[in-house]
Amino acid sequence: MLEAEIKQQLEQYLQLLENDIVLKVSVSDDNVSKEMLSLVNEIADMSSKITVEQVELYRTPSFSVNRVGEDTGVTFAGIPLGHEFTSLVLALLQVSGRAPKVDQSAIDQIKSIEGEFHFESYVSLSCHNCPDVVQALNVMSVLNPGITHTMIDGAAFKHEVESRDVMAVPTVYLNGEFLTSGRASLEELLAKITDAPDASHFEDKDPFDVLVVGGGPAGSSAAIYAARKGIRTGIVAERFGGQIMDTLSIENFISQKYTEGPKLAASLEEHVKEYNIDVMNLQRAKRLEKKDLVELELENGAVLKSKSVIISTGARWRNVGVPGEAEFKNKGVAYCPHCDGPLFEGRDVAVIGGGNSGIEAAIDLAGIVKHVTVLEFMPELKADEVLQERLYSLPNVTVVKNAQTKEIIGDDKVNGITYIDRDTEEEHHVELAGVFVQIGLVPNTEWLDGVIERNRFGEILVDRHGATNVPGVFAAGDCTDSAYKQIIISMGSGATAALGAFDHLIRN
Repeated sequence: MLEAEIKQQLEQYLQLLENDIVLKVSVSDDNVSKEMLSLVNEIADMSSKITVEQVELYRTPSFSVNRVGEDTGVTFAGIPLGHEFTSLVLALLQVSGRAPKVDQSAIDQIKSIEGEFHFESYVSLSCHNCPDVVQALNVMSVLNPGITHTMIDGAAFKHEVESRDVMAVPTVYLNGEFLTSGRASLEELLAKITDAPDASHFEDKDPFDVLVVGGGPAGSSAAIYAARKGIRTGIVAERFGGQIMDTLSIENFISQKYTEGPKLAASLEEHVKEYNIDVMNLQRAKRLEKKDLVELELENGAVLKSKSVIISTGARWRNVGVPGEAEFKNKGVAYCPHCDGPLFEGRDVAVIGGGNSGIEAAIDLAGIVKHVTVLEFMPELKADEVLQERLYSLPNVTVVKNAQTKEIIGDDKVNGITYIDRDTEEEHHVELAGVFVQIGLVPNTEWLDGVIERNRFGEILVDRHGATNVPGVFAAGDCTDSAYKQIIISMGSGATAALGAFDHLIRN
């Protein structure tokens, strides 16, 4: 089952097992069962601390990872390879007794949860967002006997995916009811089942010297550069890592030939935590006001004060803004072809957008789905020529240019899309199961209306020091009018803004 290199890596990890574990496997005569049994036996042969028992579990094929004499609550319904291989390795180590690498405050919070919580997460093995959810729910199951989690590979359990209308991954069910869909960290999942910190949690915080708003590459860089100056630094982040959490492959980050967004985001957070920085995660900024100090109001009503602020709230996927888009989000409308593409295997889909992102998405999807229709608003595609050549070589792709999307149609899920030919003004309808939106980015700056000067695209105007029109307020990254939106440029602008803010402090 396992390639030689992966097997060698796994053997090294298994040397870290602290106690004996039992893999209980439930299989039948189907191909997935045979592969699963081969995998668990291959793993057991690598360590004397692992044994295999054939039992009957709730789902077949599936296997659970258990302490001896105890059902730990970690189950894999499907073969956890691909992006989920790390989830399997961590489950083996953590069930054996090796402590998970999460904050002690999160461990204490998990252990204090009372009641029965049975989680099910539907994933695809090509999804780079899914492992975060799987690993978080596995940690919760390992630490609290009242919590269980089953990872379900949608390709292996298509009947469940169809019966529950799962059209985006990861999708999480709790005690049989839908809980959430999309990437979520351990903190975010805990917030859904426990009480989130209210405004009183922030009342006793002294004013900061530098307060960074946003936890992406720009915000992380800004916080680190500020903290290294020895000044009181805080960082408010709705989701640490920002947009790179949705980025699969990164090949232009200098000094690394290849990395992935979630891996880079984890490194950023780990680096930030090396310094004395007050990290306030899962917090969304609501309002900014300049008084004697700069005041930042959060969505929960808390008000933080700082001598200077660096805004690095990044950008998000741009919506088409047509009827049906919001109604059918995660019900056929998707934004990540790598994650959700496998759910549309053998069906027809559309991609809205003819830039690099849209054409890359169409090429990826063409290898999975039955047919891809690309809708481009302009007379010509905007993607690089090499991508266009690859696209036009595919037999199951149709490109429609001068197409104005009018409506995404469906009942309980997407079943079609309507567009207008801008040349003839004729209306056309295409029957399909999914629509992937890939039309660029919009800066997350609406909350700054009337306070910070922005251009017509909503980007914050900054000078060469990262300063805005408000004294003491700086900005960096994709939320600004920087010429290019790249990770390495965002990091540099974060450092510039932090140095600009420090210079402002010593002069004022």
